[in-house]
Amino acid sequence: MSFLYPIFIAFLLVFISELGDKTQLLVLSFSSKLKASTILIGVALGSFLSHGIAILFGSSIGLLENEFLHNILHFMTYFSFILFGILSFLPEKDKAQNDKKDNFLMKLSKIGIGYIFIIAASIAVGELGDKTFLASIGLGISYPHSKLFLIIGAILGMVISDMLAILFGKFLSSKISENLMQKLSGVLFIVFGVIGFIKFII
Repeated sequence: MSFLYPIFIAFLLVFISELGDKTQLLVLSFSSKLKASTILIGVALGSFLSHGIAILFGSSIGLLENEFLHNILHFMTYFSFILFGILSFLPEKDKAQNDKKDNFLMKLSKIGIGYIFIIAASIAVGELGDKTFLASIGLGISYPHSKLFLIIGAILGMVISDMLAILFGKFLSSKISENLMQKLSGVLFIVFGVIGFIKFII
């Protein structure tokens, strides 16, 4: 049953971080003209292309046989979790860069061919370099022997989060603010970072 923890932690981090995120607006823009199954297949594929690759990369680093390097990587991972969490409580400064990314994603979403591929590409580009993407690398480093379960958890987190966006889009956008979700994901990052430090020290 030890495989459940990597699935759970990856699922929870991605799920909470994606609620109210810009990628959900993309999903909502597709939901009026596409079947939910088509959208969710695209989301799953995009999640693998982003979080899957990040986890595989992190796992390959985590499998290096060097105890000193492992200790440094674990320390950096847990420190980055706490840092991401703290940064979530600060106001965004790089608004222009976010707007550019959003505009690019919206242009991708308007291309009328290969919807599954377009959705997957939109999700992959949207997640690239995001804090959740970097956290996936950290998870891969921390649990290098559980990469498959981490990928499953990350994909489930994205798919279920975006399924909620399709089913309850208007409710979510009116009741759950992006700022609230950002702070909630920040708390989650800090909690996992602290837990990781405690396990690391013990």
